[in-house]
Amino acid sequence: MDRPRLTAAAIALAVVATLPVTAGSTPAVAAPSAYAPAGVTYTSHGSTIKGQILSYNDFHGAIDPPSGSGAVVNAGGTSTPAGGVEYLATYLKKLRAEAKAEGRETITAGAGDLIGASPLVSAAFHDEPTIELMNQIGLQVSSVGNHEFDEGVTELLRMQRGGCHPTDGCQDGDGFGGAKFRYLAANTINNKTGLPILPPIDIRLVHGVPVGFVGATLEGTAGIVNPAGISDVHFANVVQTANKWSNVLKLLGVKAQVLLVHEGGQQGAATPTPGVSDCTNFSGPIVDIVKGLNPEFGLVVSGHTHRFYSCTLPNAKSTSVVTSAGTNGQLVTDIDYSIDRRTGKFAQITAKNVIVENGVPDGNGGWLRDANGVFLKNPDTVDKAAKKIADKYRTAVAPIANRIVGSITGDITRTATPAGESPLGDVIADAQLARTTGDGAQLALMNPGGIRADFDAESSAGGEATGQVTYGEAFTVQPFNNLVVTQTLTGAQLKSVLEQQFAGFQGQPSTKILQVSAGLTYTWSASAPLGSKITNLALNGTAIDPAVSYRVTTNDFLANGGDGFSVLTSGTARTTAPGFDIDALVAYLGAGAPVAPGPANRIVTIP
Repeated sequence: MDRPRLTAAAIALAVVATLPVTAGSTPAVAAPSAYAPAGVTYTSHGSTIKGQILSYNDFHGAIDPPSGSGAVVNAGGTSTPAGGVEYLATYLKKLRAEAKAEGRETITAGAGDLIGASPLVSAAFHDEPTIELMNQIGLQVSSVGNHEFDEGVTELLRMQRGGCHPTDGCQDGDGFGGAKFRYLAANTINNKTGLPILPPIDIRLVHGVPVGFVGATLEGTAGIVNPAGISDVHFANVVQTANKWSNVLKLLGVKAQVLLVHEGGQQGAATPTPGVSDCTNFSGPIVDIVKGLNPEFGLVVSGHTHRFYSCTLPNAKSTSVVTSAGTNGQLVTDIDYSIDRRTGKFAQITAKNVIVENGVPDGNGGWLRDANGVFLKNPDTVDKAAKKIADKYRTAVAPIANRIVGSITGDITRTATPAGESPLGDVIADAQLARTTGDGAQLALMNPGGIRADFDAESSAGGEATGQVTYGEAFTVQPFNNLVVTQTLTGAQLKSVLEQQFAGFQGQPSTKILQVSAGLTYTWSASAPLGSKITNLALNGTAIDPAVSYRVTTNDFLANGGDGFSVLTSGTARTTAPGFDIDALVAYLGAGAPVAPGPANRIVTIP
């Protein structure tokens, strides 16, 4: 049989990243049906060893329990308050103890977006608190996700290796040692060397038997992070990369393989309240990824879509168990497996998601709330060591986070109309326009993916009155610290930008409707051909003239071509407003009368 052809560099990387082991034979595989709940049994040829993998994904610096509408896990028709790092730590310890009592060794793994798009308690310190807490709660290995690149490749490498921030230093006064866990980045390739920027693989021994991990982020990462920070790398095909490193692992005798990949799927619309481990009407990019994987990948830990599921999907020749634990540390996936000692391959894998409950039971199947309707947190299930670290940063950031910056008349949400416009999108676009009128700005555009939370008028995390907004709440809505830039585009270029919102036009992989400032109006047609969907484009009631120049404000993520809006890179006479996008929002909230939800009537859609 022909061996896979590997470069000397690839073999060298593999040797550095692994321990030498002896090879085993490949067993025959009995494939169960696809799209079933997670559980698969393979043919076994001898005695087995048992192990456990605990996994989570898309933590996003969620040190504090989520608040507002995100405070609960809605599953199977019930709502359970969940999340918070001191509760996540408790559940990890509990599940590890259960496994140890049964003789199973535990590996704790992640599937990316541990950092980035983080609340202020983590983001104010460049996500060092989250890395410190991931070390504390025992994470061992994780893939990178797209948000690991929010501050660029150099900052990601600092997260792994440690050292003070080059501009802000070590703000907490005690240094930063970096991640004790191993970040894997198999498909993030340095353009000069042709090699991954971080190790592609990791091997862990379980009762002396090796388990191999390959880590990758979604191939489309370049289109959803600021291009300025990733100019020296590219993101290779996930399936080809995973299989290449799977072959390396096989050459080293590692036959039980796990793919940690920051890409995922979701249950279908016919399942509005699935159970946390359901896999009903499942679809998404992860299905085709798994379909092309080597059969040695018996387990795929996924993420990115912020959905919870636990499925059995077909791979190239067999099946893989595929999991995701939602987001914000509200779930942990408990994966039990056995490995055939003689062959070194998985013999059986089962998986289920466990809710990280943080509430106080009311004795009637529900949860206690305070006088404001906020779920009470259970002090009896707090991990003290994790809380000590979290409290250090909570105390440090509190004076900033709890500062009142403005007020709103009521809830302002990201919920979009059929045309793709949201009340909160209107407000943010208006705020950026107000920030840049001094640079001649006439209109502003905002990417919907940059709006990470709703404004809840009744939220009282900082003890503020109803309708008051704290800096911490505003930062949770806009956590990326993007610059606000204004540049000149012709009317023809502006129309091209708006045409580029739709999937399949000029490289746009999915439809993304930009939020627009007051005065800009247009209609788009779902049935019109790509490149001709936009009509009635006007500014303050006057039709946009293709030959006339307009001053257009966006964040620098969009201006640099983020989200696939490459036309925006052709603007001229670029200027940058003071501060960041969060400063524009804060100034707008505090400018005078309480801010009302946007009308969400600037964009109209027709069949």
